[in-house]
Amino acid sequence: MDEQIQRGQKWLETLLKLMGVPANVNLNRFEQNGDQIISCWLTIDESTLDLSKIETLTGKKGETIDAIQYLANALLNIGVEDGSHRFFTVELNGYRLRRQAELMAIAQRAAEKVRITGVPEEIRYLSSVERRQIHSILEKSPDLFTESQGNEPDRRLVVKLRE
Repeated sequence: MDEQIQRGQKWLETLLKLMGVPANVNLNRFEQNGDQIISCWLTIDESTLDLSKIETLTGKKGETIDAIQYLANALLNIGVEDGSHRFFTVELNGYRLRRQAELMAIAQRAAEKVRITGVPEEIRYLSSVERRQIHSILEKSPDLFTESQGNEPDRRLVVKLRE
């Protein structure tokens, strides 16, 4: 197993313990580029957590789990050469999978609206990770393009017809 990936697992287990929510972390959903793992999911085992702890770790609109994921990606890549960065997705209780489905639906609705009206569509209240996901979802559309506008915390994604 990749040393940096194992470090990610141990880091998250330690963080959870320090937060007073000890839980095991499983490694799964690896993405590879050749022999090198470039991303993986750090899945928090919720079997020992009650609903209130799961809600606390997820946070309002996913803010806590997003913050944990941001910290994981920032801290675990310190001192690592650019080409060797690992990207971590922190998952708990199916939150990321549900959110991915929601983002897919949001992207499809925005794309359809832009195609019908020809008017750019703004999508607000997305984290930087979620904006990147929608960029990725729509980048394969030959008739559309996306761009981020504004500054945090009011940064938004705009879907437009390609000229």
